[in-house]
Amino acid sequence: MEKLHLYVNEDEVFEEVPSNSTLLWFLREKLGLTGTKEGCDAGECGACTVILNGKAVNSCCVMALEAAEGEVQTIEGEAKSGELSKLQKSFIKHNGLQCGFCTPGMIMSAKALLMKNPHPSRDEIKETLQGNLCRCTGYEDIIESVEAAAGEGE
Repeated sequence: MEKLHLYVNEDEVFEEVPSNSTLLWFLREKLGLTGTKEGCDAGECGACTVILNGKAVNSCCVMALEAAEGEVQTIEGEAKSGELSKLQKSFIKHNGLQCGFCTPGMIMSAKALLMKNPHPSRDEIKETLQGNLCRCTGYEDIIESVEAAAGEGE
């Protein structure tokens, strides 16, 4: 077991973790943050996307100890005081979600993009979301959701 210190959704966390545990396992099993989904467990589907130190990452491919002293943002940290973020509201308003399994990863990827570029082009949105797979929809509503959130100023 290794000691791990980091910030998750702005909360300081001190935990012991097995040295071979992934960030995905740590978030879901150790912290109970199950909004981050386990999909392919190989970095291919994007369901486990979180923001680590300002960058979208597949948490199934990052060792928990790599996040030491860092800042992690998960879907649970998007809503503040029970109020959904503009991006979350936009996904609802523009039908950017279907079953919801991929939605947390889509939102976290989109958030990382909007943090870096508040007014991305449609092509930049498409490029950002290409690592997030959805089996329920044709992506058009997802892209429109991100465009609308960017237009409202995220």
